Amino acid sequence: MVNVINVPLSRLAQGDILRDVEHIEYVIVKDGIIEFSKIVFPLTIVLTQDCDLEQDHTFRSTEENKPTQDKYLLSVLLAPLYNLEQVYQGEHLIDLGLKMSSIKKKSSASNNLQNNETPRYHYLEFPQAIPVVPSVIDFKHYFSCNVEYLKLHKEENYVCQLADLFRESVSQRFSNFLSRIGLP
Repeated sequence: MVNVINVPLSRLAQGDILRDVEHIEYVIVKDGIIEFSKIVFPLTIVLTQDCDLEQDHTFRSTEENKPTQDKYLLSVLLAPLYNLEQVYQGEHLIDLGLKMSSIKKKSSASNNLQNNETPRYHYLEFPQAIPVVPSVIDFKHYFSCNVEYLKLHKEENYVCQLADLFRESVSQRFSNFLSRIGLP
């Protein structure tokens, strides 16, 4: 069970769990017609390092003109949280027309997932006071989102924030997953 913070910071923070985050998958302009595809993730976690988010917030919120804007972030990294039961069934992306491999509930693969021994996934179980079912972060599905959009979006869609120790665990596992040696 993870420890969480219920009171949001006034800024984006690493470990924030946000509801209904929109991700623009693509935009195409053809013959003057704009077509775009948008994915709305029911739950996401902010993965960008907290020191970068804090510096971005500090530098954007001061009114004095800065000679440089090198502390500004262009985007924030997030990853979706998927319902554990849907992950077991391989149906967590069914709304996108994607069927994933299923995982048997009573198997070593399930135990590994829930014990955070599978590098691609991070299992989270929230306290009863947080209305979120047991969930899985899939590090392979990380994406970026505009900073300003997320700051506004957080005001109405904040769920909770992982406490420092749990946030750092997710961060470490995410960086380990990204830095792995890819084999064919």
